[in-house]
Amino acid sequence: MNQIESGLKQALAAAAKKAFDVELVAEDIVIEIPRDLSHGDYSTNMAMQLTRILKNNPRVIAQGIIEHLDHDAANIESCEIAGPGFINFVIRKTSMAEIIARVLEAGDHYGENETGKGQKVNVEYVSANPTGDLHLGHARGAAWGDSITRLMKASGYDVCREYYVNDAGNQIINLGLSLQARYREYLGMDFTLPEDGYHGEDVKKIAIALVKEYGETYAEENDANLKFFKEKGIEFELNKIKRDLDYFRVHFDVWSSEQAIRDAGKVETALAQLHEKGLTYEEDGALWFATTKFGDDKDRVLRKKDGSYTYLVPDIAYHKDKLDRGFDLLVDLLGADHHGYIPRLKASIEALGNDPDKLQVDIIQMVRLVENGEEVKMSKRLGNAVTIRELCDEVGVDAVRYFFVQRAVDTHFDFDLGLARKQSNDNPVYYAQYAHARICSILRQAPQLAPAQSYELLTHEKEIALMKYINEFSGVVSDAAKYRAPHRVCNYVQKLAQHFHSFYNACKVIDMNNEALSAQRIALLKATKITLKNALAFIGVEATEKM
Repeated sequence: MNQIESGLKQALAAAAKKAFDVELVAEDIVIEIPRDLSHGDYSTNMAMQLTRILKNNPRVIAQGIIEHLDHDAANIESCEIAGPGFINFVIRKTSMAEIIARVLEAGDHYGENETGKGQKVNVEYVSANPTGDLHLGHARGAAWGDSITRLMKASGYDVCREYYVNDAGNQIINLGLSLQARYREYLGMDFTLPEDGYHGEDVKKIAIALVKEYGETYAEENDANLKFFKEKGIEFELNKIKRDLDYFRVHFDVWSSEQAIRDAGKVETALAQLHEKGLTYEEDGALWFATTKFGDDKDRVLRKKDGSYTYLVPDIAYHKDKLDRGFDLLVDLLGADHHGYIPRLKASIEALGNDPDKLQVDIIQMVRLVENGEEVKMSKRLGNAVTIRELCDEVGVDAVRYFFVQRAVDTHFDFDLGLARKQSNDNPVYYAQYAHARICSILRQAPQLAPAQSYELLTHEKEIALMKYINEFSGVVSDAAKYRAPHRVCNYVQKLAQHFHSFYNACKVIDMNNEALSAQRIALLKATKITLKNALAFIGVEATEKM
Protein backbone atom coordinates (compact mmCIF):
# COMPACT_ATOMS: atom_id res chain seq x y z
CA MET A 1 0.00 0.00 0.00
CA ASN A 2 1.39 3.41 -0.94
CA GLN A 3 1.50 6.43 1.38
CA ILE A 4 -1.36 8.27 -0.32
CA GLU A 5 -3.71 5.30 -0.12
CA SER A 6 -2.62 4.51 3.44
CA GLY A 7 -3.33 8.08 4.63
CA LEU A 8 -6.70 8.11 2.86
CA LYS A 9 -7.76 4.76 4.35
CA GLN A 10 -6.79 5.81 7.85
CA ALA A 11 -8.71 9.07 7.46
CA LEU A 12 -11.78 7.18 6.20
CA ALA A 13 -11.64 4.74 9.12
CA ALA A 14 -11.47 7.69 11.53
CA ALA A 15 -14.43 9.36 9.77
CA ALA A 16 -16.54 6.19 10.05
CA LYS A 17 -15.75 6.03 13.76
CA LYS A 18 -16.79 9.67 14.32
CA ALA A 19 -19.92 9.45 12.18
CA PHE A 20 -21.28 6.03 13.15
CA ASP A 21 -19.13 4.76 16.04
CA VAL A 22 -18.06 1.81 13.92
CA GLU A 23 -14.56 0.32 14.15
CA LEU A 24 -12.92 -0.40 10.79
CA VAL A 25 -9.49 -1.80 9.97
CA ALA A 26 -7.98 0.79 7.65
CA GLU A 27 -6.19 -1.82 5.56
CA ASP A 28 -9.51 -3.55 4.78
CA ILE A 29 -11.05 -0.45 3.20
CA VAL A 30 -11.07 -0.86 -0.59
CA ILE A 31 -9.61 2.06 -2.57
CA GLU A 32 -9.53 1.95 -6.36
CA ILE A 33 -8.40 4.19 -9.20
CA PRO A 34 -11.43 5.05 -11.37
CA ARG A 35 -11.11 4.28 -15.07
CA ASP A 36 -12.85 7.55 -15.89
CA LEU A 37 -10.58 10.47 -14.88
CA SER A 38 -13.65 12.66 -14.34
CA HIS A 39 -14.46 10.49 -11.31
CA GLY A 40 -11.36 11.69 -9.46
CA ASP A 41 -8.08 10.14 -8.45
CA TYR A 42 -9.46 7.48 -6.11
CA SER A 43 -12.81 5.95 -5.26
CA THR A 44 -14.24 3.75 -2.49
CA ASN A 45 -17.39 1.64 -2.09
CA MET A 46 -17.09 1.53 1.71
CA ALA A 47 -20.49 3.18 2.24
CA MET A 48 -22.20 0.35 0.36
CA GLN A 49 -20.22 -2.20 2.35
CA LEU A 50 -21.34 -0.58 5.60
CA THR A 51 -25.05 -0.94 4.76
CA ARG A 52 -24.93 -4.47 6.15
CA ILE A 53 -23.79 -3.14 9.51
CA LEU A 54 -25.57 0.22 9.72
CA LYS A 55 -28.83 -0.80 8.00
CA ASN A 56 -29.07 2.54 6.22
CA ASN A 57 -29.05 3.96 2.70
CA PRO A 58 -25.49 3.91 1.32
CA ARG A 59 -25.71 7.54 0.12
CA VAL A 60 -26.71 8.59 3.64
CA ILE A 61 -23.74 6.66 5.01
CA ALA A 62 -21.45 8.22 2.41
CA GLN A 63 -22.68 11.69 3.38
CA GLY A 64 -21.91 11.00 7.04
CA ILE A 65 -18.37 9.87 6.19
CA ILE A 66 -17.76 12.95 4.05
CA GLU A 67 -18.99 15.30 6.80
CA HIS A 68 -16.53 13.82 9.30
CA LEU A 69 -13.58 13.33 6.92
CA ASP A 70 -10.39 15.23 7.77
CA HIS A 71 -9.26 16.55 4.40
CA ASP A 72 -5.76 17.34 5.64
CA ALA A 73 -5.23 13.83 7.00
CA ALA A 74 -6.69 12.36 3.82
CA ASN A 75 -4.53 14.60 1.57
CA ILE A 76 -7.52 15.46 -0.59
CA GLU A 77 -8.72 18.62 -2.30
CA SER A 78 -12.30 17.48 -2.61
CA CYS A 79 -14.67 14.52 -2.53
CA GLU A 80 -18.16 13.75 -3.76
CA ILE A 81 -20.81 11.05 -3.67
CA ALA A 82 -21.49 9.28 -6.96
CA GLY A 83 -24.05 6.73 -8.07
CA PRO A 84 -25.53 4.46 -5.40
CA GLY A 85 -22.97 5.47 -2.80
CA PHE A 86 -19.44 5.60 -4.20
CA ILE A 87 -17.18 8.29 -2.76
CA ASN A 88 -14.75 9.85 -5.24
CA PHE A 89 -11.67 11.78 -4.16
CA VAL A 90 -9.40 14.33 -5.78
CA ILE A 91 -5.93 14.19 -4.22
CA ARG A 92 -4.04 17.39 -3.50
CA LYS A 93 -1.64 18.13 -6.32
CA THR A 94 1.16 18.77 -3.84
CA SER A 95 0.68 15.30 -2.34
CA MET A 96 0.68 13.71 -5.77
CA ALA A 97 3.87 15.51 -6.74
CA GLU A 98 5.62 14.37 -3.57
CA ILE A 99 5.70 10.95 -5.19
CA ILE A 100 8.57 12.10 -7.39
CA ALA A 101 10.67 13.16 -4.44
CA ARG A 102 10.08 9.83 -2.69
CA VAL A 103 11.08 7.84 -5.77
CA LEU A 104 14.22 9.88 -6.41
CA GLU A 105 15.27 9.51 -2.78
CA ALA A 106 14.61 5.76 -2.65
CA GLY A 107 16.31 5.03 -5.99
CA ASP A 108 17.01 1.30 -6.39
CA HIS A 109 15.03 0.64 -3.19
CA TYR A 110 11.80 2.15 -4.50
CA GLY A 111 9.05 -0.45 -4.31
CA GLU A 112 10.44 -2.15 -1.22
CA ASN A 113 8.00 -2.60 1.64
CA GLU A 114 7.52 -4.44 4.94
CA THR A 115 4.55 -6.64 4.07
CA GLY A 116 6.39 -9.82 5.07
CA LYS A 117 7.37 -8.49 8.52
CA GLY A 118 10.39 -10.80 8.68
CA GLN A 119 8.43 -14.04 8.17
CA LYS A 120 10.89 -16.88 7.51
CA VAL A 121 10.02 -18.51 4.19
CA ASN A 122 11.69 -21.40 2.39
CA VAL A 123 11.03 -21.46 -1.35
CA GLU A 124 12.06 -24.65 -3.13
CA TYR A 125 11.99 -24.63 -6.91
CA VAL A 126 13.49 -26.25 -10.01
CA SER A 127 14.92 -29.25 -8.08
CA ALA A 128 15.41 -31.15 -11.33
CA ASN A 129 17.04 -34.56 -11.14
CA PRO A 130 20.77 -34.35 -11.90
CA THR A 131 20.37 -36.60 -14.91
CA GLY A 132 20.30 -34.18 -17.83
CA ASP A 133 19.69 -30.67 -19.08
CA LEU A 134 17.14 -28.25 -17.73
CA HIS A 135 14.26 -28.04 -20.19
CA LEU A 136 11.35 -25.64 -20.72
CA GLY A 137 9.33 -26.79 -17.72
CA HIS A 138 12.34 -26.22 -15.50
CA ALA A 139 12.87 -22.80 -17.11
CA ARG A 140 9.35 -21.71 -16.25
CA GLY A 141 9.76 -22.89 -12.68
CA ALA A 142 13.17 -21.23 -12.40
CA ALA A 143 11.91 -17.88 -13.71
CA TRP A 144 8.80 -18.00 -11.53
CA GLY A 145 10.60 -19.13 -8.38
CA ASP A 146 13.39 -16.61 -8.74
CA SER A 147 10.92 -13.80 -9.38
CA ILE A 148 8.76 -14.54 -6.36
CA THR A 149 11.83 -14.73 -4.10
CA ARG A 150 13.03 -11.35 -5.41
CA LEU A 151 9.60 -9.88 -4.72
CA MET A 152 9.39 -11.48 -1.28
CA LYS A 153 12.83 -10.21 -0.29
CA ALA A 154 11.80 -6.72 -1.40
CA SER A 155 8.63 -7.05 0.68
CA GLY A 156 10.31 -7.81 3.98
CA TYR A 157 10.20 -11.62 4.01
CA ASP A 158 13.23 -13.55 5.28
CA VAL A 159 13.62 -15.81 2.26
CA CYS A 160 15.73 -18.92 1.74
CA ARG A 161 15.99 -20.09 -1.88
CA GLU A 162 16.49 -23.85 -1.94
CA TYR A 163 17.25 -26.51 -4.55
CA TYR A 164 16.58 -30.11 -3.54
CA VAL A 165 18.94 -32.48 -5.32
CA ASN A 166 17.34 -35.88 -5.97
CA ASP A 167 20.67 -37.67 -5.84
CA ALA A 168 19.30 -41.03 -4.67
CA GLY A 169 16.81 -43.51 -6.04
CA ASN A 170 16.24 -45.37 -9.29
CA GLN A 171 16.97 -42.46 -11.60
CA ILE A 172 20.47 -42.18 -10.14
CA ILE A 173 21.01 -45.92 -10.40
CA ASN A 174 20.02 -45.73 -14.06
CA LEU A 175 22.36 -42.78 -14.57
CA GLY A 176 25.23 -44.76 -13.05
CA LEU A 177 24.43 -47.87 -15.12
CA SER A 178 24.14 -45.78 -18.30
CA LEU A 179 27.48 -44.12 -17.65
CA GLN A 180 29.11 -47.43 -16.79
CA ALA A 181 27.83 -48.97 -20.05
CA ARG A 182 29.20 -46.09 -22.16
CA TYR A 183 32.51 -46.26 -20.27
CA ARG A 184 32.85 -49.93 -21.16
CA GLU A 185 31.76 -49.22 -24.74
CA TYR A 186 34.57 -46.69 -25.24
CA LEU A 187 37.00 -49.19 -23.80
CA GLY A 188 35.91 -51.69 -26.46
CA MET A 189 34.22 -53.98 -23.94
CA ASP A 190 30.82 -55.63 -23.92
CA PHE A 191 28.15 -53.31 -22.56
CA THR A 192 24.40 -53.19 -22.02
CA LEU A 193 22.47 -49.95 -21.79
CA PRO A 194 19.64 -50.21 -19.25
CA GLU A 195 16.19 -50.11 -20.81
CA ASP A 196 15.26 -47.07 -18.70
CA GLY A 197 18.70 -45.51 -19.00
CA TYR A 198 19.87 -42.20 -20.37
CA HIS A 199 20.81 -42.15 -24.04
CA GLY A 200 21.73 -38.48 -24.46
CA GLU A 201 25.05 -36.91 -25.41
CA ASP A 202 25.85 -35.98 -21.81
CA VAL A 203 26.43 -39.56 -20.74
CA LYS A 204 28.69 -40.13 -23.74
CA LYS A 205 30.76 -37.02 -22.97
CA ILE A 206 31.20 -37.97 -19.32
CA ALA A 207 32.20 -41.51 -20.26
CA ILE A 208 34.81 -40.32 -22.76
CA ALA A 209 36.29 -37.95 -20.18
CA LEU A 210 36.43 -40.73 -17.56
CA VAL A 211 38.13 -43.12 -19.98
CA LYS A 212 40.78 -40.48 -20.73
CA GLU A 213 41.38 -39.88 -17.03
CA TYR A 214 41.06 -43.35 -15.53
CA GLY A 215 41.58 -45.81 -18.37
CA GLU A 216 40.33 -49.29 -17.39
CA THR A 217 40.38 -48.60 -13.62
CA TYR A 218 36.59 -48.80 -13.26
CA ALA A 219 35.78 -51.23 -16.06
CA GLU A 220 34.71 -54.11 -13.81
CA GLU A 221 30.98 -54.24 -13.13
CA ASN A 222 30.62 -54.22 -9.34
CA ASP A 223 28.88 -52.14 -6.66
CA ALA A 224 31.95 -50.06 -5.81
CA ASN A 225 32.46 -49.01 -9.43
CA LEU A 226 28.75 -48.34 -9.89
CA LYS A 227 28.95 -45.98 -6.90
CA PHE A 228 31.84 -44.21 -8.64
CA PHE A 229 29.82 -43.72 -11.83
CA LYS A 230 26.81 -42.46 -9.92
CA GLU A 231 28.92 -39.89 -8.10
CA LYS A 232 30.70 -38.73 -11.25
CA GLY A 233 27.42 -38.51 -13.15
CA ILE A 234 25.82 -36.42 -10.41
CA GLU A 235 28.86 -34.16 -10.18
CA PHE A 236 28.94 -33.49 -13.91
CA GLU A 237 25.19 -32.93 -14.30
CA LEU A 238 24.83 -30.82 -11.19
CA ASN A 239 27.71 -28.54 -12.19
CA LYS A 240 26.10 -28.09 -15.60
CA ILE A 241 22.74 -27.27 -13.99
CA LYS A 242 24.43 -24.66 -11.79
CA ARG A 243 26.12 -23.06 -14.81
CA ASP A 244 22.86 -22.94 -16.76
CA LEU A 245 20.97 -21.45 -13.81
CA ASP A 246 23.67 -18.83 -13.34
CA TYR A 247 23.35 -17.97 -17.04
CA PHE A 248 19.59 -17.68 -16.43
CA ARG A 249 20.22 -15.31 -13.47
CA VAL A 250 18.90 -17.81 -10.96
CA HIS A 251 20.80 -18.49 -7.75
CA PHE A 252 20.15 -20.53 -4.63
CA ASP A 253 21.08 -20.07 -0.99
CA VAL A 254 20.92 -23.77 -0.13
CA TRP A 255 21.49 -26.96 -2.14
CA SER A 256 19.97 -29.86 -0.19
CA SER A 257 20.75 -33.49 -0.91
CA GLU A 258 18.34 -36.41 -0.73
CA GLN A 259 21.29 -38.74 -0.17
CA ALA A 260 22.47 -36.58 2.74
CA ILE A 261 18.98 -36.76 4.25
CA ARG A 262 19.13 -40.56 4.00
CA ASP A 263 22.71 -40.81 5.28
CA ALA A 264 21.88 -38.69 8.34
CA GLY A 265 19.18 -41.16 9.38
CA LYS A 266 16.43 -38.60 8.99
CA VAL A 267 14.27 -41.01 6.99
CA GLU A 268 14.27 -43.56 9.79
CA THR A 269 13.62 -40.84 12.37
CA ALA A 270 10.55 -39.60 10.48
CA LEU A 271 9.20 -43.14 10.05
CA ALA A 272 9.75 -43.87 13.74
CA GLN A 273 7.75 -40.78 14.72
CA LEU A 274 4.88 -41.82 12.45
CA HIS A 275 4.99 -45.31 13.98
CA GLU A 276 4.96 -43.93 17.53
CA LYS A 277 1.83 -41.93 16.68
CA GLY A 278 0.12 -45.10 15.42
CA LEU A 279 -0.08 -43.80 11.87
CA THR A 280 1.66 -46.68 10.07
CA TYR A 281 0.62 -50.27 9.61
CA GLU A 282 1.76 -53.45 7.83
CA GLU A 283 -0.41 -54.98 5.12
CA ASP A 284 0.37 -57.36 2.24
CA GLY A 285 4.07 -57.18 3.08
CA ALA A 286 4.19 -53.39 2.71
CA LEU A 287 4.34 -50.52 5.21
CA TRP A 288 1.46 -48.05 4.88
CA PHE A 289 0.87 -44.49 6.06
CA ALA A 290 -2.70 -43.73 7.21
CA THR A 291 -3.01 -40.49 5.26
CA THR A 292 -6.82 -40.87 5.10
CA LYS A 293 -6.89 -39.67 8.71
CA PHE A 294 -5.71 -36.32 7.35
CA GLY A 295 -8.05 -35.94 4.39
CA ASP A 296 -6.22 -37.95 1.72
CA ASP A 297 -8.40 -40.10 -0.54
CA LYS A 298 -6.51 -43.29 0.32
CA ASP A 299 -3.63 -44.51 2.46
CA ARG A 300 -0.15 -44.46 0.92
CA VAL A 301 2.63 -47.03 0.75
CA LEU A 302 5.86 -46.06 2.49
CA ARG A 303 7.88 -49.24 2.07
CA LYS A 304 7.17 -51.67 -0.76
CA LYS A 305 7.18 -55.45 -0.56
CA ASP A 306 10.77 -55.59 -1.80
CA GLY A 307 11.89 -53.41 1.11
CA SER A 308 12.53 -50.25 -0.94
CA TYR A 309 11.04 -46.91 0.03
CA THR A 310 8.58 -45.02 -2.14
CA TYR A 311 9.34 -41.46 -3.25
CA LEU A 312 7.10 -40.19 -0.47
CA VAL A 313 9.38 -41.34 2.35
CA PRO A 314 12.47 -39.15 1.74
CA ASP A 315 10.12 -36.25 0.90
CA ILE A 316 8.50 -36.61 4.33
CA ALA A 317 11.92 -36.54 5.95
CA TYR A 318 13.00 -33.59 3.81
CA HIS A 319 9.98 -31.44 4.67
CA LYS A 320 10.37 -32.31 8.34
CA ASP A 321 13.98 -31.18 8.06
CA LYS A 322 12.91 -27.85 6.56
CA LEU A 323 10.40 -27.24 9.35
CA ASP A 324 13.00 -28.23 11.93
CA ARG A 325 15.16 -25.43 10.53
CA GLY A 326 12.60 -22.95 11.82
CA PHE A 327 10.76 -21.77 8.72
CA ASP A 328 7.33 -20.24 9.19
CA LEU A 329 6.27 -21.14 5.67
CA LEU A 330 7.36 -23.68 3.07
CA VAL A 331 6.65 -22.93 -0.59
CA ASP A 332 7.16 -25.73 -3.11
CA LEU A 333 7.00 -25.22 -6.86
CA LEU A 334 6.06 -28.54 -8.40
CA GLY A 335 5.26 -29.80 -11.88
CA ALA A 336 1.71 -30.50 -13.03
CA ASP A 337 2.22 -34.24 -12.54
CA HIS A 338 2.63 -33.65 -8.78
CA HIS A 339 -0.85 -32.27 -8.14
CA GLY A 340 -2.03 -35.42 -6.38
CA TYR A 341 1.12 -35.41 -4.28
CA ILE A 342 0.10 -32.36 -2.26
CA PRO A 343 -2.41 -34.03 0.13
CA ARG A 344 0.20 -36.65 1.03
CA LEU A 345 2.82 -34.06 1.91
CA LYS A 346 0.33 -32.02 3.93
CA ALA A 347 -0.79 -35.18 5.70
CA SER A 348 2.79 -35.98 6.69
CA ILE A 349 3.36 -32.46 7.99
CA GLU A 350 0.22 -32.61 10.12
CA ALA A 351 0.98 -36.15 11.27
CA LEU A 352 4.37 -34.99 12.59
CA GLY A 353 2.75 -32.26 14.67
CA ASN A 354 2.92 -29.22 12.40
CA ASP A 355 0.31 -26.99 10.83
CA PRO A 356 -0.29 -28.38 7.30
CA ASP A 357 -0.94 -24.84 6.05
CA LYS A 358 2.74 -24.17 6.61
CA LEU A 359 3.18 -25.90 3.26
CA GLN A 360 1.93 -24.07 0.19
CA VAL A 361 2.39 -25.49 -3.28
CA ASP A 362 2.34 -23.71 -6.65
CA ILE A 363 1.72 -26.08 -9.54
CA ILE A 364 3.65 -25.24 -12.70
CA GLN A 365 1.68 -26.12 -15.78
CA MET A 366 3.12 -27.44 -19.01
CA VAL A 367 4.92 -25.35 -21.62
CA ARG A 368 4.78 -25.80 -25.38
CA LEU A 369 7.41 -24.29 -27.60
CA VAL A 370 5.71 -23.04 -30.73
CA GLU A 371 7.52 -22.12 -33.94
CA ASN A 372 5.81 -21.19 -37.21
CA GLY A 373 2.52 -22.26 -35.73
CA GLU A 374 3.76 -25.76 -34.88
CA GLU A 375 4.85 -27.30 -31.61
CA VAL A 376 8.53 -28.15 -31.21
CA LYS A 377 8.64 -31.61 -29.66
CA MET A 378 10.72 -32.36 -26.61
CA SER A 379 12.18 -35.56 -25.20
CA LYS A 380 14.62 -35.21 -22.32
CA ARG A 381 15.67 -38.85 -22.12
CA LEU A 382 16.46 -39.20 -25.80
CA GLY A 383 18.64 -36.16 -25.76
CA ASN A 384 16.73 -33.83 -28.08
CA ALA A 385 15.05 -31.65 -25.47
CA VAL A 386 14.92 -27.90 -25.87
CA THR A 387 17.09 -26.64 -23.03
CA ILE A 388 17.17 -23.39 -21.09
CA ARG A 389 20.49 -22.45 -22.61
CA GLU A 390 19.36 -23.19 -26.18
CA LEU A 391 16.22 -21.12 -25.75
CA CYS A 392 18.11 -18.22 -24.18
CA ASP A 393 20.73 -18.32 -26.92
CA GLU A 394 17.91 -18.18 -29.47
CA VAL A 395 15.82 -15.27 -28.10
CA GLY A 396 17.80 -13.85 -25.17
CA VAL A 397 17.60 -14.31 -21.41
CA ASP A 398 15.39 -11.23 -20.98
CA ALA A 399 12.72 -12.52 -23.34
CA VAL A 400 12.71 -15.97 -21.76
CA ARG A 401 12.52 -14.57 -18.22
CA TYR A 402 9.73 -12.15 -19.11
CA PHE A 403 7.65 -14.58 -21.16
CA PHE A 404 7.70 -17.24 -18.44
CA VAL A 405 6.31 -14.95 -15.74
CA GLN A 406 3.82 -12.90 -17.75
CA ARG A 407 1.11 -15.54 -17.35
CA ALA A 408 -0.10 -17.18 -14.14
CA VAL A 409 1.97 -20.29 -13.48
CA ASP A 410 -1.09 -22.54 -13.12
CA THR A 411 -2.08 -21.95 -16.76
CA HIS A 412 -0.77 -23.81 -19.79
CA PHE A 413 1.58 -21.66 -21.83
CA ASP A 414 2.63 -21.57 -25.47
CA PHE A 415 6.05 -19.97 -25.84
CA ASP A 416 5.92 -18.19 -29.20
CA LEU A 417 9.44 -18.08 -30.61
CA GLY A 418 8.42 -15.69 -33.40
CA LEU A 419 6.96 -13.19 -30.95
CA ALA A 420 9.98 -13.45 -28.66
CA ARG A 421 12.29 -12.56 -31.55
CA LYS A 422 10.22 -9.57 -32.70
CA GLN A 423 11.84 -6.17 -32.40
CA SER A 424 8.52 -4.35 -32.15
CA ASN A 425 5.91 -3.24 -29.65
CA ASP A 426 4.06 -6.51 -30.18
CA ASN A 427 6.77 -8.12 -28.07
CA PRO A 428 6.00 -7.14 -24.44
CA VAL A 429 9.58 -7.31 -23.19
CA TYR A 430 10.80 -5.25 -26.17
CA TYR A 431 8.04 -2.71 -25.50
CA ALA A 432 9.09 -2.39 -21.85
CA GLN A 433 12.80 -2.17 -22.57
CA TYR A 434 12.21 0.31 -25.38
CA ALA A 435 10.35 2.61 -22.97
CA HIS A 436 13.31 2.52 -20.57
CA ALA A 437 15.83 3.07 -23.37
CA ARG A 438 13.76 5.98 -24.69
CA ILE A 439 13.75 7.65 -21.28
CA CYS A 440 17.52 7.19 -21.05
CA SER A 441 17.93 8.75 -24.49
CA ILE A 442 15.83 11.79 -23.50
CA LEU A 443 17.79 12.24 -20.28
CA ARG A 444 21.12 12.01 -22.13
CA GLN A 445 19.99 14.79 -24.46
CA ALA A 446 18.52 16.98 -21.73
CA PRO A 447 20.37 20.21 -20.89
CA GLN A 448 22.00 20.68 -17.52
CA LEU A 449 19.26 22.35 -15.52
CA ALA A 450 19.13 22.98 -11.80
CA PRO A 451 17.28 20.05 -10.17
CA ALA A 452 13.65 20.82 -9.42
CA GLN A 453 12.90 21.53 -5.77
CA SER A 454 9.14 21.32 -6.14
CA TYR A 455 6.67 19.92 -8.65
CA GLU A 456 3.69 22.25 -8.51
CA LEU A 457 3.81 22.83 -12.28
CA LEU A 458 3.02 19.18 -13.07
CA THR A 459 -0.72 19.57 -13.50
CA HIS A 460 -1.35 18.11 -16.96
CA GLU A 461 -3.70 15.10 -16.84
CA LYS A 462 -1.01 12.87 -18.39
CA GLU A 463 1.49 13.97 -15.77
CA ILE A 464 -1.00 13.28 -13.00
CA ALA A 465 -1.85 9.89 -14.47
CA LEU A 466 1.84 8.94 -14.68
CA MET A 467 2.58 10.08 -11.12
CA LYS A 468 -0.48 8.27 -9.83
CA TYR A 469 0.59 5.05 -11.48
CA ILE A 470 4.16 5.33 -10.21
CA ASN A 471 2.62 5.71 -6.77
CA GLU A 472 0.94 2.32 -7.14
CA PHE A 473 4.23 0.45 -7.47
CA SER A 474 4.90 -0.48 -3.85
CA GLY A 475 1.41 -1.90 -3.54
CA VAL A 476 1.89 -3.96 -6.70
CA VAL A 477 5.18 -5.35 -5.35
CA SER A 478 3.57 -6.13 -2.01
CA ASP A 479 0.62 -7.97 -3.56
CA ALA A 480 2.81 -9.81 -6.07
CA ALA A 481 4.93 -11.07 -3.17
CA LYS A 482 1.99 -11.91 -0.91
CA TYR A 483 0.14 -13.87 -3.59
CA ARG A 484 3.28 -15.15 -5.35
CA ALA A 485 2.10 -13.56 -8.57
CA PRO A 486 4.98 -11.99 -10.54
CA HIS A 487 2.74 -11.72 -13.60
CA ARG A 488 1.17 -8.73 -11.80
CA VAL A 489 4.51 -6.98 -12.15
CA CYS A 490 4.51 -7.70 -15.89
CA ASN A 491 1.04 -6.17 -16.14
CA TYR A 492 2.29 -3.16 -14.21
CA VAL A 493 5.33 -2.78 -16.48
CA GLN A 494 3.18 -2.71 -19.61
CA LYS A 495 0.80 -0.10 -18.19
CA LEU A 496 3.66 2.02 -16.85
CA ALA A 497 5.26 2.02 -20.31
CA GLN A 498 1.89 3.05 -21.77
CA HIS A 499 1.55 5.91 -19.28
CA PHE A 500 5.06 7.10 -20.10
CA HIS A 501 4.46 7.09 -23.86
CA SER A 502 1.14 8.85 -23.37
CA PHE A 503 2.80 11.53 -21.22
CA TYR A 504 5.70 12.00 -23.62
CA ASN A 505 3.42 12.36 -26.63
CA ALA A 506 1.30 14.98 -24.86
CA CYS A 507 3.89 16.96 -22.91
CA LYS A 508 7.05 18.62 -24.23
CA VAL A 509 9.76 17.64 -21.78
CA ILE A 510 12.44 20.13 -22.78
CA ASP A 511 11.23 23.72 -23.22
CA MET A 512 14.03 26.24 -22.78
CA ASN A 513 11.41 28.97 -22.58
CA ASN A 514 10.20 27.36 -19.37
CA GLU A 515 13.18 25.86 -17.57
CA ALA A 516 11.28 25.39 -14.31
CA LEU A 517 8.68 23.17 -16.00
CA SER A 518 11.41 21.33 -17.93
CA ALA A 519 13.31 20.56 -14.73
CA GLN A 520 10.18 19.18 -13.11
CA ARG A 521 9.35 17.01 -16.11
CA ILE A 522 12.92 15.72 -16.19
CA ALA A 523 12.48 14.73 -12.55
CA LEU A 524 9.27 12.92 -13.48
CA LEU A 525 11.15 11.04 -16.21
CA LYS A 526 13.86 10.06 -13.73
CA ALA A 527 11.21 8.74 -11.34
CA THR A 528 9.61 6.79 -14.18
CA LYS A 529 12.99 5.34 -15.17
CA ILE A 530 13.70 4.20 -11.60
CA THR A 531 10.29 2.58 -11.26
CA LEU A 532 10.51 0.78 -14.59
CA LYS A 533 14.05 -0.42 -13.91
CA ASN A 534 13.12 -1.74 -10.46
CA ALA A 535 10.01 -3.47 -11.78
CA LEU A 536 12.02 -5.28 -14.45
CA ALA A 537 14.68 -6.23 -11.90
CA PHE A 538 12.05 -7.97 -9.75
CA ILE A 539 11.39 -10.38 -12.63
CA GLY A 540 15.04 -10.79 -13.56
CA VAL A 541 14.95 -8.65 -16.72
CA GLU A 542 17.58 -6.03 -17.55
CA ALA A 543 16.55 -2.44 -18.17
CA THR A 544 18.52 -1.63 -21.31
CA GLU A 545 19.68 1.93 -21.87
CA LYS A 546 20.08 1.70 -25.64
CA MET A 547 18.14 -0.28 -28.24
